[in-house]
Amino acid sequence: MISYILWDVSPEIFTIPEFMGIGPLPIRWYGLLFAAGFLIGQQIMIHVFRKENKALDDIDSLTLYMVLSTVLGARFGHYLFYQPEVLFKNPLEVILPPYAGLASHGAIIGIITGLYLYSRSRKDKGQTFLWVADRIVIVVALAGAFIRFGNLMNSEIVGRPTDLPWGFIFMQNLEFAQIPRHAAQLYESITCFILFWILLGLWNKYKASTPRGLLVGIFFIWIFTLRFLYEFLKENQEAFEANYILNMGQILSIPAVVLGIYFVMQSRKKAIKVG
Repeated sequence: MISYILWDVSPEIFTIPEFMGIGPLPIRWYGLLFAAGFLIGQQIMIHVFRKENKALDDIDSLTLYMVLSTVLGARFGHYLFYQPEVLFKNPLEVILPPYAGLASHGAIIGIITGLYLYSRSRKDKGQTFLWVADRIVIVVALAGAFIRFGNLMNSEIVGRPTDLPWGFIFMQNLEFAQIPRHAAQLYESITCFILFWILLGLWNKYKASTPRGLLVGIFFIWIFTLRFLYEFLKENQEAFEANYILNMGQILSIPAVVLGIYFVMQSRKKAIKVG
């Protein structure tokens, strides 16, 4: 009886033929899912803005800030945390294709920066940093689920060997195709999707009265506690991590969890004062 899952899915959906000297252009699952996270997230934020009577004209600006800050933050974070020698030798690689490296911790730093820049000129509209951040993390959790599923479709960020019946053999990844492994990407995707529904449910319950920083805090604690634990099931992303007790993903997750605890505690203090 087969006790593993044979994963032999092509990362490409189809290829657009060459036309007028451009192409051929492969359309990949990862790119489609990455874009879907932003498109669906924008619709969710439109719903949030309507329910809380915020200016819908700001949605396009918020989306632009999110797209740029996410991509640039993820690229910069990849080189800063995993390949700093490339960053300092040729910083233009951060913005030039191909976009082969994206770091989630860098994306979070980029998003925080982008939200700060977005909100500082909209405080008079009731869109403070924490108001926007508490709502953005809802769609970031959903986007995280899509992106991690995209990693699964790419057969990348694979887990360590396992003899569990749901182990995956990643046939498209020649480096790790021999034995069943943890589908760590799928684990993260599922838990991001669960977090999305938790955050959406909390916002739907409280809406405008949502304690400032509560959803942000829950997001950081959930995402980065699980990220810390999932790293024990993953292969290291870079060779230098083998020399560490904890890998880079775990090291970067610790301050993020502490920050999440701070946000939750602050939100509770504010709620008590208001009460």
